[in-house]
Amino acid sequence: MSDLTSPAAVQLCYENLNGSCIKTPYSPGPRLVLYLVFGSGALLAVLGNLLVMTSVLHFRQLHSPANFLIASLACADFLVGVTVMPFSTVRSVESCWYFGSYCKFHSCFEASFCYASIFHLCFISIDRYIAVTDPLIYPTRFTLSASGTCIAFSWLFSIVYSFALLYTGANEVGLEELVSALTCVGGCQIAVNQNWVFVNFLLFFVPALVMIIVYSKIFLVAKQQARKIESMSNETAKLSDSYKDRVAKRERKAARTLGVAVLAFLISWLPYFIDSIIDAFLGFITPTYVYEILVWIAYSNSAMNPLIYAFFYPWFRKAIKLIVTGKVLRENSSTINLFSE
Repeated sequence: MSDLTSPAAVQLCYENLNGSCIKTPYSPGPRLVLYLVFGSGALLAVLGNLLVMTSVLHFRQLHSPANFLIASLACADFLVGVTVMPFSTVRSVESCWYFGSYCKFHSCFEASFCYASIFHLCFISIDRYIAVTDPLIYPTRFTLSASGTCIAFSWLFSIVYSFALLYTGANEVGLEELVSALTCVGGCQIAVNQNWVFVNFLLFFVPALVMIIVYSKIFLVAKQQARKIESMSNETAKLSDSYKDRVAKRERKAARTLGVAVLAFLISWLPYFIDSIIDAFLGFITPTYVYEILVWIAYSNSAMNPLIYAFFYPWFRKAIKLIVTGKVLRENSSTINLFSE
């Protein structure tokens, strides 16, 4: 027992400092691997989403209300890669927080950008529904002002809600004894009481449910449109509807791509939110390593969307090539045609 309780047997986040958290570091091999994996994820989130934003904002052909929503979504993921993931990497690997009072900002940014992402995705799903069900009238219904309103709401509500909750201390009401017992120098875990955990879950679940319902309807409509086109026997009718069919096909493809992005978001964040609500009602029983795993599964979503766009969108691959090779610096590069059709 004397060996176990001796100072040499216990590593602290801050040596020779009273009230320091206990450090449980990994051995050199796994530590290096974790830094490489987490660091690569952060780098991919930053560079990938930067490419998405640059593509949409630079090329005039991509200046559309729907694409501005995608660029704004990429901005949220980009900011996760800049303001959240690097600091979480150190916390996860070293099991200590070395960034002082940035802890609360870190938690606020984490929550803000998560909710901004889900609201963007929710509005994108509604946009796709309008585009697929009525592709010819769609441009007059989802305008730049409508897109701007959706973007403004997504950002303002997410930031105001997250900062107000965490900076007023409302999240810790009723948990004062637990917070006091767990507080130590070198720790960065935010406790949220049952009431606000439930509200947080609803803010995730309700938009997610809307997205699931809307995309179910989108794929049902797309299936009906495909059957209608196949059953058309009159050649003149085919010719007269050819433009509408091409537009509908393009919108269905965009809906499929963004549907994959929504599915990736739900798979990434749902385990984290389910664990948070279970944890709050069962006395915070989740082990630290399980929490870190769930957090990093959620963070990985910020690096997924650029990969999804690169896989499904030929125009995005072409834009990446132009950006990487420096051709975007040429005069009139913003007018380059990115579409094969």
